[in-house]
Amino acid sequence: MSMTPPPGWYRDPSYPLVERWWDGAAWTDHRRQPEQPVPIPVPPAGQDPQLAPQSAAEPRRSGGPKRAKAVALATAAVVLVAAIVTGAVVLGRDDDGGGAEARTTTAAASDSKDASPSPSASASKSAQADDPSTVVDDLNGITLALPDGWVRPENVAEDDLVMITPGTYDCPGDPGLCRRGRVFSRTVTSNDEKSPKALAENDIEDAANDTYDRGVLDERPYSGIKSHQVVKSGSVAVGSRAGYFVRWQVTTGAGPGGYVESLAFASTVGSQSMILVRFAFDAGADGPPVSDMDRITKGIKPVGDEAGSSGGVGSSIGTGR
Repeated sequence: MSMTPPPGWYRDPSYPLVERWWDGAAWTDHRRQPEQPVPIPVPPAGQDPQLAPQSAAEPRRSGGPKRAKAVALATAAVVLVAAIVTGAVVLGRDDDGGGAEARTTTAAASDSKDASPSPSASASKSAQADDPSTVVDDLNGITLALPDGWVRPENVAEDDLVMITPGTYDCPGDPGLCRRGRVFSRTVTSNDEKSPKALAENDIEDAANDTYDRGVLDERPYSGIKSHQVVKSGSVAVGSRAGYFVRWQVTTGAGPGGYVESLAFASTVGSQSMILVRFAFDAGADGPPVSDMDRITKGIKPVGDEAGSSGGVGSSIGTGR
């Protein structure tokens, strides 16, 4: 049995000082001042209600206690109906889930349509979040395309990790498990540097050491870095922003070594903080192709940019191996 009240004027659940039109299914934007009930003076304790003094603003009306009782009942009825309307809006239909209940409550409590989120922006963000070929980094306001052979990280303890190659193997140096490919995305908070070139050049050594030299527990999964060489560096378009990257090839004490890249660019959201994306790929036949660094970079877009805005700034990233 439905508890939805019929159309009519009821107390606005988001602003009870006015009445709002309920069309039988949802609140509309029509509001009005309520018809104020006549105030009934309350006599002091022990005084005969018939002898109570009258309000100076309101002459005595006929009916005495009967009138007071009628007004009190009418007021109680208004409050009760408003409560039923609010409850019906909150509860919704019986077959709605918890998410539907939350959405309905938010809609009923809103004072204006402007307070609601943009349907197109919400739909775009939701579509990207549900796309299995895309990783959404809400903190930095970007999405990254997942190339073939890459997956979203799950049950992985490393911070800022946005994509990985599936599977692990025994590290060639100190005991532990290593992974062939990892991509990180992090916000620059350590300094106020705004130059993508300076950020990338200053970060590349840390990026190499964090992956191939020493781990968080001071272990050396690859027996340390023995040497490195710059493979490529330069300007690159990242979404609608100019970025800069530096790519190293490192030789390790154990194992095939690897390729490391630091990519820096400005976010398009919030305070437009600088973002660093780090790439760490094992070298050798079992490692991911270095060209995936290019593909991932070209697939970076601002959140909500379904059409894509990459290109037109800087140069392309050059060839992989």
